Amino acid sequence: MSKTVFVGMSGGVDSSVSAYLLQQQGYKVVGVFMKNWSGKFKTSRGVFNFPCSSQADYEDARQVAGHLDIPLYTFNFEEEYHSRVIEYFIAEIKKGRTPNPDIMCNKEIKFKVFLDKCLSLGADYIATGHYARVIKTKDGVFHLLKGIDNTKDQSYFLTTLGQHELSHTLFPVGDISKTKVREIAEQIQLPNAKKPDSQGICFVGEIDVNAFIEAFVGENRGDIINPEGQVLGQHRGLYFYTIGQRKGLGIGGGIPYFVKAKDLEYNQLIVAKGVDPLDLYKSEVMISELSWTSQCPNLPQQFRAKIRYRSQDVECLVKPIADENILAVKFTEPQRAITQGQFLVLYQGDELIGSGVMG
Repeated sequence: MSKTVFVGMSGGVDSSVSAYLLQQQGYKVVGVFMKNWSGKFKTSRGVFNFPCSSQADYEDARQVAGHLDIPLYTFNFEEEYHSRVIEYFIAEIKKGRTPNPDIMCNKEIKFKVFLDKCLSLGADYIATGHYARVIKTKDGVFHLLKGIDNTKDQSYFLTTLGQHELSHTLFPVGDISKTKVREIAEQIQLPNAKKPDSQGICFVGEIDVNAFIEAFVGENRGDIINPEGQVLGQHRGLYFYTIGQRKGLGIGGGIPYFVKAKDLEYNQLIVAKGVDPLDLYKSEVMISELSWTSQCPNLPQQFRAKIRYRSQDVECLVKPIADENILAVKFTEPQRAITQGQFLVLYQGDELIGSGVMG
């Protein structure tokens, strides 16, 4: 008897090809479109509307499901998305940190609420279009690996997945390249074969993030200063800026400045001057809110770390400190623009071992 897999179909080509590949492998495939964002939010500052592509995305998913002759259901998780992802995003912003809503969306929505509902409806697995791989070794442990296509690898965004999630998840396109995915989509004449990749926030799409932040928290102007305390200009609110940012500061006069730090107590944005200021580099960072795909490894130990999605892996030594819930990560080479609130993800070769939030 074939096993049942519920595929999260976003309307994009990756999840569409994933559904097709699973179908070819003999699974009973059920498509699910998750509706988590309507574009309308009521905040303490009023009601705001943001562009929302969910209807167009649903139509794409519906056409693909029809083309593949599989059922397509809609699950509405707007309430959960708001309480678990949007509220997390805003809370982190207010603390002056730079959150990662895509990782939180995967943790709380796709691989928790969605997974739980699918399993309760009789699914053996769920599947998504992420470029990552899961393998099970003889000892029964599931391992999360980078996708074969290094230019599209999305394992970073899956860093909070543990054994339960990995044991019930399939990533059909993790073993092939993006180019091959496009070729398959055209070969089988998928209606969305030429649809561009989404560049926006998970389920939200391509919105003006600063406008989104302003809708929830408004402006809170203060001074932009250099490390010596000299006032160089005014900022709109510390939460509109991230460490290492250059554009949008409104200062310079031909000389580049970059955000070095945020002083929440005095509401000051501290900037460093120069083409590539040394002030932006650090050799060590503390991480908390730890997550491991299997179990915590023996520490201290050498790993390779990724401090943001697009950064190159770098060698590091990870060691515990007095508080067992906090680890110190020391890099072999200083890293630029280490950002509070972002996830530092640890790898051994292609395998993702775990992560923590940088403080």
